[in-house]
Amino acid sequence: MNVAAGPKLAAAVTNAGGIGVIGGIRLTPKMLQKAIDEIKEHLEDKNAPFGVDLLIPQIGGNARKTNHDYTEGKLPELTEVIIRNKAALFVCAVGVPPKDMVDKLHAAGIPVMNMVGHPKHVPKALAQGVDIICAQGGEGGGHTGDTPFSILIPACVDLCKKAKSPLTGQPVVVVAAGGIADGRGLAASLSYGAAGVWVGTRFVASEEAGAPPIHKQLVVSAGYDDTARTLIYSGRPMSVRKTPYVASWEDHRQEEIRKLTSQGKIPHELELEAHPEKSVEGRMWLMGKDVKPARAIVDELVTTAAQALDTANSFVLTKSKL
Repeated sequence: MNVAAGPKLAAAVTNAGGIGVIGGIRLTPKMLQKAIDEIKEHLEDKNAPFGVDLLIPQIGGNARKTNHDYTEGKLPELTEVIIRNKAALFVCAVGVPPKDMVDKLHAAGIPVMNMVGHPKHVPKALAQGVDIICAQGGEGGGHTGDTPFSILIPACVDLCKKAKSPLTGQPVVVVAAGGIADGRGLAASLSYGAAGVWVGTRFVASEEAGAPPIHKQLVVSAGYDDTARTLIYSGRPMSVRKTPYVASWEDHRQEEIRKLTSQGKIPHELELEAHPEKSVEGRMWLMGKDVKPARAIVDELVTTAAQALDTANSFVLTKSKL
């Protein structure tokens, strides 16, 4: 989501009845404070909930060599900003949150959600004391695992059945993610046992998203075969639009990708150093549908989910017709 998940979009999602979340990657504490101030300016109800999402990958050991500290050592300060501004939710991705951070957030009454891409990640997240598991199927845009949505969501629901939230004492809930673009995805998620959904890429194609126009256009014009999984942008698998730039790497420079990432180097960053003119053509484009206001997207999700569930219910027979 990167720049797309800015304050204006987060506020619009909250105003529509969801919980808007700021993408806090590469934000300094001052920048995060500024983003939160902007969210509050756009909120219709100044006490309405919002969240903050940070990437906290494991560094060193057996972790990917391309992993690095996106907070640049400022995680404690960022945590204080989140607490001081009374965020309603903290979201951690590409790794588990530190236990001491979880404890601080809980002391301030803030629940913690950890994104996972494989069932094996669930016990690790629960051990840190998280309250919500966000299970993202491999169909999602951006950083994803390769476990399909239809396998991952019910598996994570089963793994969380006996787990309790340290904050509330209530059962740990699962939020589903991964390619959810309309109410049918929401309906499927609820059927699998999830308590709600996390929607990312669909909101890139919203009027309030901070993505540039060319990004939104590539999002809405993407077809079924226009996606690719690549390591070039972060050293971690990412699902993106298969532009000519991505195709040139994936089709002709696989050995170079392998060599660079094994050395802890990010292929795209090195490419931009050598060829800064490739900045626009090399951006990571995700996938979506048509461009519309965030409120319309939320309303459509809820309305079409209700219709899908009603239709499914009409097919359920408690007695044989034979």
